[in-house]
Amino acid sequence: MMTLTKNFIKPLLILTTVASSGLANADEALSGSVSGPSWQQAQSVMERGRAIWMIELENDSFLLNKDDKFYTAGDHLQKTYVLQTDLHSEEYGWHIAQDLYTASDVKLLPSQLAPNDHPYAGWLYGGIFNNNADVTGKSWRWGIDLGCFGQCAGGARTQAQLHRLINQPLPQGWSTQYHNELGLVLSGEMSPGRLLPFPDVDITPKVHARFGNIFTDAGAELVVRYGNLNNLPYQPASYGFLRGDVKLVGYNATIEGAYFSNDTHTVTAKRTGGEVELGYLWQANKFGASASIFRRANEIKQMSNGVGNQNIVRLQFFYAM
Repeated sequence: MMTLTKNFIKPLLILTTVASSGLANADEALSGSVSGPSWQQAQSVMERGRAIWMIELENDSFLLNKDDKFYTAGDHLQKTYVLQTDLHSEEYGWHIAQDLYTASDVKLLPSQLAPNDHPYAGWLYGGIFNNNADVTGKSWRWGIDLGCFGQCAGGARTQAQLHRLINQPLPQGWSTQYHNELGLVLSGEMSPGRLLPFPDVDITPKVHARFGNIFTDAGAELVVRYGNLNNLPYQPASYGFLRGDVKLVGYNATIEGAYFSNDTHTVTAKRTGGEVELGYLWQANKFGASASIFRRANEIKQMSNGVGNQNIVRLQFFYAM
């Protein structure tokens, strides 16, 4: 597994070193100690650090909905290598994922879909990332995802098989999904540090951005945690959290269609958006879990906010080897 991971990460690190150097330089100005990523750093972390597996499931059906809606499912598998000192955490990892998007009701036939309904779309991708954080909460992250958007993402088959398994109505509109396209998304995130206003409480602001032909956006978020907090990721902890996020949207292929294809775009993405998440995380030395619900704002310009808003459950499970 180590050989496979090295072979996967090394060429992508070469591609992303230039793209991530701006983030590294910005963080260097904050901390004065962090340099840009390199294959040597990644190899050292993978050899000396501990490996952590994470499974993440996002689905509106966890709320016992029978129609599914908009961003209806996300299944993510991640492996990360973490090397920590008392003051700093460095992390290199990879993930594979499939995200599915449908209309407001999967039981609707193609002829019944309204012109302003959410399009059907699938996004199947894999990528690598690098996280750096210190005990003050200063952090930066970069990542790159490569994948397939459209029929090649396998969304129709995945959702149909799941609905047969859980005895839910079969989706009827996947024949209308957008055309195939190869996708590339670069991402970055940075925090200047955490605030400690009260005992057992911290507040962390972050800025983030994505650039690519599937998603292009930028935003800011604020995370408030309360409980038995950890200073570095994956350390033992038990706390509740509240996260608020606002963003500006340049392009969203799951709504506007494949960027380089001739899809007929009948729906326009709203240029502002955001979400609010409330949840709880428990982390021990080897095992951890997190459960939350987030409310995502309407993403379609032609749709009313009352119809377009969406509630989604997120579950995460961790295992440290």
